[in-house]
Amino acid sequence: MTDRPEYIHERMGGQIEPGQIAEYILVPGSEKRVMQFASLWDKAEKIAHHYEFLVYSGEMAGIPISACSTGIGGRSTSIAVDEMAALGAKTFIRVGVTGGLQPGFKVGDLVIATAAVRMDKTSEHYIFIDYPAVADLEVICALIAAAEKLGYRYHVGITATSSSFYAGEGETCYKGYRHSKMDHIEADLRAANVLDWDTETATIYTLCSLYGLRAGRVNAIVDDPETGQYNPVGEEKAIQVSLEAIKILAGWDAFKNATGKKIMLPAHPAPFAS
Repeated sequence: MTDRPEYIHERMGGQIEPGQIAEYILVPGSEKRVMQFASLWDKAEKIAHHYEFLVYSGEMAGIPISACSTGIGGRSTSIAVDEMAALGAKTFIRVGVTGGLQPGFKVGDLVIATAAVRMDKTSEHYIFIDYPAVADLEVICALIAAAEKLGYRYHVGITATSSSFYAGEGETCYKGYRHSKMDHIEADLRAANVLDWDTETATIYTLCSLYGLRAGRVNAIVDDPETGQYNPVGEEKAIQVSLEAIKILAGWDAFKNATGKKIMLPAHPAPFAS
């Protein structure tokens, strides 16, 4: 088999050279969030802007770090993961917003996803549907440790990734259209103890597992259960938790490299040093 040809998205349109992407990468949906990340690093440089993919690389607390927006949904997300992995990214953390499904969840709460229901459709082009979409254990533990250290309210469990923002999440669409198949989807997921949903996590988890990479996700609940309105009060918390988690992971990885240990886990409930 010959090597695949260079496609339109290869190296984000040829804008990125080998060595410009760090092993630790944040993959939010929005370009705005990439710029928010970059503003918090000690060093940051824009290295590509290709379609919906805005890419920055830099340094935080001496740790090389990158961020790449994925756009909305599985197809564009898979492009981001494929391209960033080919350029050297090894640990992916999605940071985004979500709608909570369980009673008692509040706007501003964080949801750390251990696994995802594969309703994204995109991942089915990579592997059969029976293959699970699961997070990396260390990344999840680092996100939990970061949320504990920062004192933020969070939930840990299974998410669902839909392939449609409106009809796929049981919403009534333009002119009142809705598909009866989706009338009970929210209630069914709630009964199954699914915590929330988005449109990217299952794709990221599936691809990273297939490629032998690490992945995790922290989302902020932005759908106010009392008003039904969008409230981004938790976005900054999710950003802070993801950055703290990378500091923790970098410390663990350095220790593993020095000692030959295979895996690191936090000693709960002791303090989590980064």
